[in-house]
Amino acid sequence: MKDINYKDLNIVFEDNHIIVVVKPYNVPSQEDSSGDKDMLTLLKEYLVETYTKPGNAFLGLVHRLDRPTGGVMVFAKTSKAAARLTESIQAGELEKKYLAVVKGKTRRNSEKLDDYLYKYENLNLVKVVPMTTAGAKRAVLVYKLLEEKEDNSLITVNLLTGRSHQIRVQMEFIGNPLLGDVKYNKTPDPKCNNLALWATELRFPHPTTRDIMVFRLYPDLEEYPWNQFDLDRHLRITINN
Repeated sequence: MKDINYKDLNIVFEDNHIIVVVKPYNVPSQEDSSGDKDMLTLLKEYLVETYTKPGNAFLGLVHRLDRPTGGVMVFAKTSKAAARLTESIQAGELEKKYLAVVKGKTRRNSEKLDDYLYKYENLNLVKVVPMTTAGAKRAVLVYKLLEEKEDNSLITVNLLTGRSHQIRVQMEFIGNPLLGDVKYNKTPDPKCNNLALWATELRFPHPTTRDIMVFRLYPDLEEYPWNQFDLDRHLRITINN
């Protein structure tokens, strides 16, 4: 991955309490063993340099995106905002919607997937397991088919729990692995340079005003496989369903 600077980031909203930003593909949400620049570090550098803050600026990571996933994230600029955003997440008030392109035709036009996942930490691998498996965590999502193109399907995903690799694992389990997924897709598409998973919408109450904030960001509409579908038309019609 090329070196990234905070100036490369698309900050779409900022006030005294939160920063909403687009996470590029393949940038970690927080520091990991790779040593690559992560979103938390980059945004702290932005705060220090933009506002001449001494030392290490506060920034609260309240939710994550898997490293290969791109899309919209919110960070807290104060401990009070971080606590209130965390409370909103625990209360189910923070809604996350994704776009994905999966291999094959989905078995239903819309479906709720309710599974139990276990993460093998030493392998950084997640699998669907029986409910009685020690350490397993419940994972729930709802997908909706938008369009089929050849042997690929464009779907929206409403994520009801936030488990590691959740969308990738649950969709693969029903026979529809994501394009560009080098970990869970056994038949990779050579034309797909990134994981075809994009966090396209965040909806949450502002941590101080309680106004409902809605942020919607599209993936690169010229990039494969997004360019195979009429994303703009689908999103105008379906994103609020």
